Amino acid sequence: MSDLLLHPEHRFAKILRDHTPEDGRELSVLNFGPTHPSTHGVFQNILLLDGERILDADTTVGYIHRAFEKIAENRAFYQITPLTDRMNYCSAPINNMCWWMTIEKALGVEVPKRAQYMRVIVMELARITDHLICNGILGVDLGAYSPFLYVMKYRELVYEIYEEICGGRLTTNMGRIGGFERDWSEAAWRKLDEFLEGFPKAWDELERAYLRNRIFMDRTVNVGSISAEKAMNYGFTGPNLRATGIDYDVRVAKPYSSYEDFDFIVPVGQSGDTYDRFCVRCGEVKESLKIIRQAKDNLPEGDYHADVPDYYLPPKDEVYTSMEALINHFKIVMGEIPVPVAEVYHAVEGANGELGMYLITDGSRTPYRLHFRRPCFIYYQAFPEMIKGGMFSDAVATLSSLNVIAGELDA
Repeated sequence: MSDLLLHPEHRFAKILRDHTPEDGRELSVLNFGPTHPSTHGVFQNILLLDGERILDADTTVGYIHRAFEKIAENRAFYQITPLTDRMNYCSAPINNMCWWMTIEKALGVEVPKRAQYMRVIVMELARITDHLICNGILGVDLGAYSPFLYVMKYRELVYEIYEEICGGRLTTNMGRIGGFERDWSEAAWRKLDEFLEGFPKAWDELERAYLRNRIFMDRTVNVGSISAEKAMNYGFTGPNLRATGIDYDVRVAKPYSSYEDFDFIVPVGQSGDTYDRFCVRCGEVKESLKIIRQAKDNLPEGDYHADVPDYYLPPKDEVYTSMEALINHFKIVMGEIPVPVAEVYHAVEGANGELGMYLITDGSRTPYRLHFRRPCFIYYQAFPEMIKGGMFSDAVATLSSLNVIAGELDA
């Protein structure tokens, strides 16, 4: 089995060749998976085991080879938005909003308050669905299926809200430069009210099923721990960093989209283990609900998009009836309008940490360079160190609690 998995020059192959069974240990090599749909190869983990204890791990990052950043250099700015969807597809609207804010920073566009609050609502809904999947699947990976199924129907309700806003569900392509393509329908607000009424009770049920469950605690407490110092050295951000006790949150450190207007706390853990990562995400879901309620209740009057006709698509009814609107629509969609020379970096608090976009423009119709700071790509590199010395079953829980989204492992 080991010879089939490994190249003869692989370091694990050498260890196996040098190993003598007289010391009483039975070393083996295992291709870890498929606990996650992508462990078949998109991110591969080869484990060196002594029985069920992990001695070492060899992790490969980035087998997708989609070359998003290179594709972006040959696309008009509007055509790049669907690429961002495919990074963290569990919370795609956050990716979309980050991209629009990056362009707006390059253009110097001031977004109306109403549009900023609406962005906050969709970004926090996306954060909730992302954490819902992560914490729910953690329970599934440890043998508890029912709570996950119970809360999943509310992810579908959020997707229905997305559909009302932009027509998309998983990959949303939501928004425009300066705001949204249309004001939200009554159905969108009604579904949002329905979500805010029903979801908190379901989430409380999930928490009660796990938080003080003896089996769950035995499988997560002191499992996959990482210290605050090591997490910082690896470049951790988001819930995985805050679980170590560091309260860095981009929404607070460098507010954007009017986050400074909202009252919320940043949940932090202490030990940086699987249990703390679960608890931090539970706390963040409740804080996101608070933010959504505040944004909805205090939604400003005014426009849902900025007055930037050179970059904002004209209304479709005008496109069908006005030659000027048709020309503007064509120029924007086909990338005929260049973006001025600029070099900007903009970051938002993604569901898994700091999601940043570094954009360089040279005055042409496409970016000169676009780099995505993908939080999963950064913290996944700590996975081998986090599982060494632990049991094989602990690796499953650790990977699940890190919430590695394979779409962010290459760009």
